[in-house]
Amino acid sequence: MKTIDYDVLGVGIGPFNLSLAAICEEGTDLNVAFFDESPEFRWHPGMLIDRTDLQISFLADLITLANPKSVYTFLNYVHETNRMFPFYFFKEWNIPRKEYEAYCRWVVDQLGNLHFNKRVIEVIPHEDYFTCGIVTVDTGSVNYVTSKHVIVGTGSEPLLPPGIEDNKDQSLIHSSLYTFHADRVKENDSIVVVGSGQSAAEVFYDLLESQKEYNYELSWYTRSPGFFQLEESKLGQEQFTPDYVDYFHQLPFEQRQKTLESLSNLRNGVEGKTLHNIYELLYHRTSINDIPVTIQSSTEIVEAKEDEGGYNLYCKHGQTEEEWNVHAKAVVFATGYKPNIPTFLESMSDELVYEAEGLHKVTRDYRLVFKSERDVNSNLYMLTNLEHSHGTSATNLALSVTRNLEIIQSITEQHSYKTDRSTPFQQF
Repeated sequence: MKTIDYDVLGVGIGPFNLSLAAICEEGTDLNVAFFDESPEFRWHPGMLIDRTDLQISFLADLITLANPKSVYTFLNYVHETNRMFPFYFFKEWNIPRKEYEAYCRWVVDQLGNLHFNKRVIEVIPHEDYFTCGIVTVDTGSVNYVTSKHVIVGTGSEPLLPPGIEDNKDQSLIHSSLYTFHADRVKENDSIVVVGSGQSAAEVFYDLLESQKEYNYELSWYTRSPGFFQLEESKLGQEQFTPDYVDYFHQLPFEQRQKTLESLSNLRNGVEGKTLHNIYELLYHRTSINDIPVTIQSSTEIVEAKEDEGGYNLYCKHGQTEEEWNVHAKAVVFATGYKPNIPTFLESMSDELVYEAEGLHKVTRDYRLVFKSERDVNSNLYMLTNLEHSHGTSATNLALSVTRNLEIIQSITEQHSYKTDRSTPFQQF
């Protein structure tokens, strides 16, 4: 009989798999291990701008929605770190992003099932288990282990427009690197921000606040038809419930794709508070004199060519089709992210079922579907690239806790958690 090293092996240690690690440690008897190639846990470090907040409630931490009595809750974190009274007087549901990362790192320090500096390079499916090759990043040594189940939580990676790449001198960057190079960017006399989401708005606002000190021209372009507010209504937020995921998942693939387009205002846009702060600062500045700021929608950056001392940005208006050039010394592209699909999944493509190119068929309980029949007690689960199968909640931190509970329930009945249903006020 084959010796199995783990019940569950997790690939990647972001908030999704970190939540799963904490839930497994506290409420199951599963033998689990999670691996990540990074030397330590970091959460979007390039976007931890001062005074930026998490876009969801602190209750959407790693475990509260599964077990509010857990030692790994955010409330226990502020208690253990002597911040309970400051947090009480803070009186906000949305906590600082830097504090959220600090909280996650605090949980990491308490768990014994996390392994950093380890990259999973190979996952070989057998009938009732998987063989996984793991390389130690700094030494190159490879070790092979076995696991009944594998859970892929490799997150996303920065997305730049076609033909545009990060520049080596850090004057053309993706927003994911912003705080690392913000000082260098601000030393230029003309800066362009590209994008219309929350990250673009936060970068633009940070640069706007520093503009008087550094005296640069500042522009903000997006190919979207406007700089619109994120849908934050209470009924709208009920799309981020397990009930809506149940409804969305059973729709035909084509209908799911259409539905995603219609719900774009739940996923794309800027918090009203951020837009208010930007407009307020612009108004106060212009009450004294004009400031060198350009804000323009329906403008696509088709190409960025490096020239002496900066970049020529080739622009095209999405409605009038007018074309023109803009010169900038520094450019920040806040153009979103794409799923980070590990190479071992790509090498497994002939064995998996797809709904469309690059889109795996995923069951309601997050299992990838194999063409050949497998043992029902050995599965490959997916936490990445799920919007096509599970809807707008795919990247939502709050619903990730429920997702992890559903995966645990799929793996074992020996756990101490329940999932809520029939909670929305509306019907889908």
